[in-house]
Amino acid sequence: MEYFLQQLINGVTLGSIYGLIAIGYTMVYGIIGMINFAHGDIFMVSTMISLVAVVLILSIGITAVPVILLLLLLVSLLLTSLYGWTVERMAYRPLRGSFRLAPLISAIGMSIVLQNYIQNAQGADKKSFPTLIPGYMSFFNEGSFPVILQYSQLSVMVVTVVVLCIFTWLVTKTSLGRAQRACEQDLKMAALLGVNVDRTISLTFVIGAALAAVAGLMHLIYYGVTDFYAGFVVGIKAFTAAVLGGIGSLPGAVLGGLTIGLIETFFAGYVSVDYKDVAAFSILAIVLIFLPSGLLGRPEVEKV
Repeated sequence: MEYFLQQLINGVTLGSIYGLIAIGYTMVYGIIGMINFAHGDIFMVSTMISLVAVVLILSIGITAVPVILLLLLLVSLLLTSLYGWTVERMAYRPLRGSFRLAPLISAIGMSIVLQNYIQNAQGADKKSFPTLIPGYMSFFNEGSFPVILQYSQLSVMVVTVVVLCIFTWLVTKTSLGRAQRACEQDLKMAALLGVNVDRTISLTFVIGAALAAVAGLMHLIYYGVTDFYAGFVVGIKAFTAAVLGGIGSLPGAVLGGLTIGLIETFFAGYVSVDYKDVAAFSILAIVLIFLPSGLLGRPEVEKV
């Protein structure tokens, strides 16, 4: 029982990180119907930004952890959002009226550019991150296998819930959310009704990049390591989570992330670490056979 609870905690933590990144995928897809395959590398860039920022912050003598975390979050949000805006301007906006594969190929090219840029700028070695949220809570100490909940794990879970609530409110209750939903329905009609389509799409990319920045900081706080290739595998799994949960649905993105994280963790713990990715993608295939729109997705309505 204790081992099961420990794996459950680990799976929810991993799934929360996937869910944060998956929200960025699903927001972009919900508006322009395109997958931003550079999103995983935006996440990777955010980890590098946080890494450089924490070195600078510590070098000037700031040691209070809440201040460090706040400064890291602000710097990472600002600079990562700038990267997201740049990707939209360079890889998507010029090709918006082109055939559907053109922006996809452009985004993959941007992904390769970001990977090589970071590799040349920071090197190919793994980079370590200082422990900012140490400590843990321990349960079932009288048994042979105590269950440990690290404070870093708890912070990842809490941040995911808070972010989901904030962005659900943003999409459903604000003027930006209404503009996003109008663009989701029909870009041309939204423009005719006075919606600034270019600004709405740019803001959506900025918001998606900001989510990647939050996920990147949480990833560093929990795992404490990153490299130039960190965004590829995590990005693919987050995209898988978005599809599994129902791409276009914010709660579905988080649910998909939790599902992928739990499958990976339990399969690694009870069966084999080597085949945990096989198990996750196999479950995705099975779910999509019976639920093509995902767990919480809505079937597409054909416009005529």
